[in-house]
Amino acid sequence: MSQQMQGGQPMIIMGDDAQRVQDQDAQEYNISAARAVAEAVRSTLGPKGMDKMLVDNMGDVTITNDGVTILQEMEIDNPTAEMIVEVAETQEEEAGDGTTTAVAIAGELLKNAEDLLEQDIHPTAIIRGFDQASTQARTEINNVAEDVDPDDEALLRKVAETSMTGKGAELDKELLSQIIVDAVRGVTVEHEDGSRTADTDSIETETQEGRSVGESELLNGAVVNKDPVSEAMPRNFEGADILLLNEALEVEEAEVDATVSVDDPDQLQQFLDKEEAQLRQKVETIKESGADVVFCQKGTDDMIEHYLAQEDILALSRVTKSDVKFLSSLLGADIVTDLDAVTPENLGRGDVTWDDEEELFYVESTDDDAHGVTILLRGSTGHVIDELERGIGDALDVVAQTVTDGRVLPGGGATEIEVADRLRDYADSVEGREQLAVEAFADSLELVPRVLAENAGLDPIDTLVDLRAAHEDGDEHAGLDVETGDIVDTYEAGVVEPAHAKEQGVASAQEAANLVLKIDDIISAGDLSTEGEDDEGGPGGAGGMGGMGGMGGMGGAM
Repeated sequence: MSQQMQGGQPMIIMGDDAQRVQDQDAQEYNISAARAVAEAVRSTLGPKGMDKMLVDNMGDVTITNDGVTILQEMEIDNPTAEMIVEVAETQEEEAGDGTTTAVAIAGELLKNAEDLLEQDIHPTAIIRGFDQASTQARTEINNVAEDVDPDDEALLRKVAETSMTGKGAELDKELLSQIIVDAVRGVTVEHEDGSRTADTDSIETETQEGRSVGESELLNGAVVNKDPVSEAMPRNFEGADILLLNEALEVEEAEVDATVSVDDPDQLQQFLDKEEAQLRQKVETIKESGADVVFCQKGTDDMIEHYLAQEDILALSRVTKSDVKFLSSLLGADIVTDLDAVTPENLGRGDVTWDDEEELFYVESTDDDAHGVTILLRGSTGHVIDELERGIGDALDVVAQTVTDGRVLPGGGATEIEVADRLRDYADSVEGREQLAVEAFADSLELVPRVLAENAGLDPIDTLVDLRAAHEDGDEHAGLDVETGDIVDTYEAGVVEPAHAKEQGVASAQEAANLVLKIDDIISAGDLSTEGEDDEGGPGGAGGMGGMGGMGGMGGAM
């Protein structure tokens, strides 16, 4: 509760249950909460990173080392920690990969900022220094980056392999990287100015359990894992007219509950005849539209299924919304919500093929300008497939970014070491206490090779010393080979990362750190928990503010 004196009497401006943490205590609390999040995912970084097993309230298990998945599944309810989670979500949305790196750097920035605060350096000076360092770091990343030809298939495969390594795809990474590159190239659009854009929305992923990962394949078109609604229906069409329907093919129900009373069997028969006529009319409408195949998002009546089979029309019911949306994009067809208003112009055109062994349909557009591909991802168990699917999704995004952006960087911590070295040179030109913040920013970037070494069971200090020495000798591409522990030219070794993801990670980490540092006052509408308090009663770590949410969700998930 906070009070002010007015006319000799205390004036209450906050409720009785309100609690407040200010200045250094608030900064310590915020930094502790943010660092707790970063520490939670730090051990997952790199090819040798460990996995986390996350068990939700329903008992469902997720095993992954994907940073954004871990943070989302942990159900964090601490407001400061959520700021760091947003770093991962932003990185995932903007770059597709590098979430763990961005979160780890944000945590390290705050750790180093805490040391500066203890030296009585004002947060505003630290924030200004971090801003300058971030801008310069992104400039240096661009300077270090190598231009890449979007048609350089071998390099694109290296980008895909680097992204997937450590995510359960090592044994089959050659096959999967080829599938990813082919998929991205299959949906890449070249513009008049020569630039290219990869439309990843036109890439679908279907999964199948019980098969080896090596049997995964890329299909030109869509896959619909549904059976026909009737065994009597034809299954294969060339150049079929396809109707996408978001309306139930059933008897229309009254808007209000009603009771029908009949006095004799003739009245009942008339009622049934009326229903049958209504169903026949729906089938007649589909036939008159010219449709050979119907993909329906909702249910179908048994009688309609019989009539459609008589007309040699293939129908699939309960097709997922995502499948229908993808088919619409692939075929250029409209999703019809009112069957009575359907016209031939609403239909799409394509080849429909039934795979008897896999028990699914392949749909391919007959339009040469249409693009849309499906990755059929196979694996032995559901957990294996789930992790593979996350790895494939990240790899698709980074390859698409590389095609669009046209720049790549050496991995294995090489870029972080080189940029940190250049930032220290830049710090000499910065005046005031901001210089210390720029140097702290450079130190924070070196967290990446340190953690890569730690997670690979190597000595992080020796690794850092060797890397610095190599870069001082002019080797900009010197990075860590986590398999051997040697310092190698990671660009030549095929450890390649997209420049855009690195730039986005640095920017996101800096913005999150500055946001946390700007807070010097925390006001809680409820009681502050005593859990996590230190001996003096101040907040002592991430769980020290129960009224602000605490980090209980983390403890339950890890």
